[in-house]
Amino acid sequence: MITQVKKKRLRLYKDRLNILLDIAQTINQDHTVDDLLAEFEILLREELEVGKILVFTNSDGEWKNLLISGVSAEEVEKIDVERDLLQYKSIENITLAPPVPLQGFDAVIPLFHRYRAIGYVLIGDVEEEQQGISPTIKHLKLIQIISNLIIVFIENKRMQETILEQEAIKKEMEVASKIQTQLIPSPEDLPRHKKLSLQAFYHPHWGVGGDYYDIIPLSRNSIGFCVADVSGKGIAAALLMSNFQAVIRTLFTAGINLKKLIHQLNQRVNNSANNEKFITMFIGKYNLRSRRLTYVNAGHLPPLLFDRRKSHLDSLDSGCIGLGMLDVIPSVEVGKITVPKNAKLMAFTDGLIELERDNEVHSGLMNIEKIITNRKSIEENMEEAKRLVARHIESGAVFDDISLIGMEFK
Repeated sequence: MITQVKKKRLRLYKDRLNILLDIAQTINQDHTVDDLLAEFEILLREELEVGKILVFTNSDGEWKNLLISGVSAEEVEKIDVERDLLQYKSIENITLAPPVPLQGFDAVIPLFHRYRAIGYVLIGDVEEEQQGISPTIKHLKLIQIISNLIIVFIENKRMQETILEQEAIKKEMEVASKIQTQLIPSPEDLPRHKKLSLQAFYHPHWGVGGDYYDIIPLSRNSIGFCVADVSGKGIAAALLMSNFQAVIRTLFTAGINLKKLIHQLNQRVNNSANNEKFITMFIGKYNLRSRRLTYVNAGHLPPLLFDRRKSHLDSLDSGCIGLGMLDVIPSVEVGKITVPKNAKLMAFTDGLIELERDNEVHSGLMNIEKIITNRKSIEENMEEAKRLVARHIESGAVFDDISLIGMEFK
């Protein structure tokens, strides 16, 4: 025979089960976080007769208020989660002797997910003069279960939104990478000339980068080329470099004096970068008939010029400071050399030779010197350099953008 006590207990279990089913249904309907919290508040206030509700949740390592109901701003201000709540590992009735910051509350309900504290719920009665055990105490376990369901749902929803944002950013980066790749000439688009063999390689570290190279036919008998590197990485560097590429294409002509060009480029970089970034660059102009090379190295890594006949390796370092470092460049030294027959040149950015190993940066310049100082063609040298880069990328040694130009003066 079912006693009245058992009937009452069954009715209580049935009510709790219905509450859990309602919450589960609400979650499955994929309501917004605000709607779900509103349902949670109504449930606690009206169904379970909880007078005061305060919910803390941990998001990205920071404790925040998720829900405040029936609690004054002064009461919220008194509570420091790390100081007052982290000590609670299980449901705690604090009605009889609450700590000073938690006065006015009857219970602390910790919430865990995968053994990690993700939230705390404080509940209490509105009537401060009420004595004895709060009637809400009998619902503590149910409130904990519901709170955990909601907090985990909100955390999962936040992670889902983060993943969607990351996917959107990834797609934007892919589009930006394609646009930037189109701005930089591909090896197939390089000028062709019987007296000059040209090779190029480009590898942005983050899809888009701050490196840039260009090879521009200036006239029938002259060709211009440059390798440049914006300080920093990522979108900001890529945007500045894209603007710089347009400026180079506009200003770099057959008749312009390199010293004048450098001053004009410095002014444009200052206008674009607002003194927040600078650009190092090597820029050269080569006359195919006279074999005369004029160049300026603006704070960049010196390109390597190898004379096959004399087995001599030279560095091209005449120039000035980087672009955008000062409002006005104090002096510019233009380098002038007659290029030996069958000489080879490699111009590159620092990503090619600055390599990370054991959390330290090591120079790989000797490897590049070894690659170019032989009688192989520049095509063979470039292929060897690409294989070297591939090995460094696979080992995780590369941490910057890489640009590389190879030239052979036949």
